[in-house]
Amino acid sequence: MTVLEDARALHDDLVRMRHDLHARPEIGLDLPFTQDRVLAELAPLPLEITTGRALSSVTAVLRGARPGPTVLLRGDMDALPVTERSGVPYASTEAGRMHACGHDMHTTMLAGAAHLLAARRDTLAGNVVFMFQPGEEGPGGAGLMIDEGVLDASGERAVAAYALHVASAMLPQGLFSARAGTALAAADSVTVTVRGQGGHGSMPHLARDPIPAACEMVTALQAMVTRKYDIFDPVVVTVGSFHAGAVDNVIPGEAVFSATLRSFSREAHGRIKDDVVAIVRGVAGAHGLEADVDFGRMSYPVTVNDEDAVGHVGTTIREVLGEERFRISPKPGAGAEDFSLVLDDVPGALVMLGACPADRELAKAPANHAPEAAFDDAVLADGTAIYAELALRRLASAEEAAEVASA
Repeated sequence: MTVLEDARALHDDLVRMRHDLHARPEIGLDLPFTQDRVLAELAPLPLEITTGRALSSVTAVLRGARPGPTVLLRGDMDALPVTERSGVPYASTEAGRMHACGHDMHTTMLAGAAHLLAARRDTLAGNVVFMFQPGEEGPGGAGLMIDEGVLDASGERAVAAYALHVASAMLPQGLFSARAGTALAAADSVTVTVRGQGGHGSMPHLARDPIPAACEMVTALQAMVTRKYDIFDPVVVTVGSFHAGAVDNVIPGEAVFSATLRSFSREAHGRIKDDVVAIVRGVAGAHGLEADVDFGRMSYPVTVNDEDAVGHVGTTIREVLGEERFRISPKPGAGAEDFSLVLDDVPGALVMLGACPADRELAKAPANHAPEAAFDDAVLADGTAIYAELALRRLASAEEAAEVASA
């Protein structure tokens, strides 16, 4: 049987695992139920398994029967702090938690790929690392797993890395999509605290009001992105939180706002923090105030797909599933991914997979992170097969290249 046929034969098992994970979503770096479910799924397989120290990750190494390089496959496992309203019968049983970004799908497909590849161990010339990652939604689980050695888990640095990511809207069901170069934006979070001196609302000249200065900072940051950055290398600054004061006749001592900063090139990402600090402190100084700028712990670089890796992805999907099942993404997405940290060290690709339920109108379907977001089980087997085929074919191509070189 082919890899695809074997994957489709696993469909019921994949659905069962996915529904188990969906009903029990966990958030952040500590995912004990999810980790146990993955470990149970992998237990019968000939894998070298380790778990994380700083997070509940699972790293599994499959060693092929013949020597060769290492390919890494990533599946993220964490959910979001969202109350589910998808209407599916296997909806979250955990209050305020939901797999609204489809990570239960990724985890299931990666576990399925481990079964497919383990069954073909005798044909492998090299190794496969399965990276089951917590904490993609903010805590930076990929960075922690890299610190704990996931990229070298087989004993040598992986030569290629691939990840799938499902979409509940916009991308037709079953369609895979990727692009070389910038695939997703970099993202940073920043909190600005403007410190002044409180006073009575009737005598603002005796106080140092932080609110007008903070408002000026917000508008200055918006002007910054149109005046300091090339429109063909854009930056997006979104202020999502602004808090100051408690009553209408009291000038508060401080104002606080928080924003996300998104950029689409490594060059812009390298500049934006310094530019934000300069504007905030410049405005504060002009008003005789002080300002603290805290960039927090979330900082994801630009997700950059390797050109050769995207070519391998496209060829693999077209040959396995059909010419119509892959397309080049026309532009980068504005979301961010900590798989970018893997791709900074290992050439590879993040690949999108449409999973919009067939009974929903694609253009109006709730997007990832929405409480109503839903992902169709129909794509599980094909995603599982593509995970496995990407590794199989990459290792096979490396073996062929080595044979040619030694001939």
